[in-house]
Amino acid sequence: MTNTTKIDPFTLEIVKDSLLAAGDEMFVALARTSMSPIIYEVLDYASGLTDAKGNLLTQGNGVTGFIGMLTFMVKETLNKYPGDQLKPGDIIIINDPYQGGGSHLSDVGLVMPIFYEGEIIAFSANKAHWTEVGGKDPGSFTNDSVDIFQEGLQFSCLKLFDEGKVNDAIVEIIRSNVRFPDLSLGDMWAQVAALRTGDRRLQELCEKHSKETILAAINYLLDHGEEIARQELKNLPKGTFTAEDFIDTDGVGNGPFPIKVKVTITDDEFICDFRGSSPQVVGPVNCSYTGLVSAVRTIFLAITNPDQDVNDGVFRPLKVIVDPKSIMSAERPVPVSNYFETLLGSLDLVWKAMAPHLPNRLTAGHFLSVCAVTLSGTHQDTDEPFLIVEPSVGGWGASDRKDGESGQFCMADGETYNVPVEVAETRYGVMLDEYSLRQDGNGAGAGKYIGGKGVIRSYRAMSDGQAVTVTFGRNQFLPWGIANGRDGSPNEFYVVTSDGETDGPYGVYPRYKLDTNDVVRLMTGTGGGYGDPKERPAAQVAMDVKNDYFTVEEAREHFLVEVDPETFDYKELPGR
Repeated sequence: MTNTTKIDPFTLEIVKDSLLAAGDEMFVALARTSMSPIIYEVLDYASGLTDAKGNLLTQGNGVTGFIGMLTFMVKETLNKYPGDQLKPGDIIIINDPYQGGGSHLSDVGLVMPIFYEGEIIAFSANKAHWTEVGGKDPGSFTNDSVDIFQEGLQFSCLKLFDEGKVNDAIVEIIRSNVRFPDLSLGDMWAQVAALRTGDRRLQELCEKHSKETILAAINYLLDHGEEIARQELKNLPKGTFTAEDFIDTDGVGNGPFPIKVKVTITDDEFICDFRGSSPQVVGPVNCSYTGLVSAVRTIFLAITNPDQDVNDGVFRPLKVIVDPKSIMSAERPVPVSNYFETLLGSLDLVWKAMAPHLPNRLTAGHFLSVCAVTLSGTHQDTDEPFLIVEPSVGGWGASDRKDGESGQFCMADGETYNVPVEVAETRYGVMLDEYSLRQDGNGAGAGKYIGGKGVIRSYRAMSDGQAVTVTFGRNQFLPWGIANGRDGSPNEFYVVTSDGETDGPYGVYPRYKLDTNDVVRLMTGTGGGYGDPKERPAAQVAMDVKNDYFTVEEAREHFLVEVDPETFDYKELPGR
């Protein structure tokens, strides 16, 4: 290891943990100072530190799908500002998905070089979902855009701060082009505060331990991450594993689009080859190569060592291959606002390929989609405009030893949350009619271990002229079961009008008009089951019926158990 031989291991561990603590403090600082519920309630952001070359050192909780995106942001900054063009006090703003941004325009990244004794020793970086960045639709990310220019403001690695002085022109451009400038700019300043927190902590560490010790600890942190990952790699099954699936739609009437992967595992490498997947498409489900790498990093970490602290050293054995201009390596100017559906589809391919061979690490398929909802309108009490932007929870697949988890966010959303009912009903022009676990009625997720349940979340419009844009992927192709476990159920939504008429189901729909007392009923999928349903203990099946997980008819048809709906006594039917 570089420069570590003269430093005792105890000091290295102390500095390593101090770097992790600094990353956690940055994360908390952003949440506590932000203006938007999508950040301070949902936690749709990521923050962390990189080394002077852009290699990730630490990243706090938050959106799992952002693993790796901070790295690409910093490396793009270094490419654009080489040599001595970066100065103390500079802060770079970047959201261009094709130039280091990696996701969609709504996810705005800030990057700050950290100097000590005239030298860049690290970078502080974060990436947060702004409520608004302009574009053709409220909320900016939409599901029927046809080019990147319809999706909002693009910040192609610009200096928001130049040697500590804010670029007022950029601030005014933001203020003039977004629908909720107080929220967007408030979140921007929260990100700045978090960056400066990281800068301050690194300065303190250098003062306490010396710059040489900090740089040595950084190398140690990356090398240690690589060493653990390679040890775990040796325990994985070796060979080539494949999977295929589909992206439902591009949102503008095309699809489904085939995607595929070939996973090759050796003693030294974990290679994910996505060549042969669909080319980039007209609608906004395209994903950049940065997004693809972040997706694969997420599932790689789950497969190797999910408890491990994340840094770029962990991912040194990982290789990602894809065709140019694929749906998962798209290039300007195709739209990307719903990139997350392809990001998730990509990681799910690796999951699907490896799950039968790693039952101790991977479950059956989950509801997969972010299940994104944007709902805009006017508040019934204040006549002020409002905007709901949030993901939805659903069911995860069962494993070989336990039932799937119900009402959890998809894998790429990570440590995020719903906007609480009380907050939603206070700030927005809606009432929450229902928030419950979903009962499918068709045996979805049945198995020896059952898939976790999706949910039903119903918004009732409290004013006229509202509009809801819903992007529910995994609407046509169901969460997959394992070892004769049943597939799960689709993500879908209905609209129940004020006169009782029901319209739907739909998976993807832009700007569905809602008037007072119309209800949008959002229903997320149940995860896949694991094992033959007939192997589930009959007593447990009776308890499932009592808990409304399955009906009496489902128990009889799929589990071969007769359950009395009054007493919940049961008996096994022939064939078990």
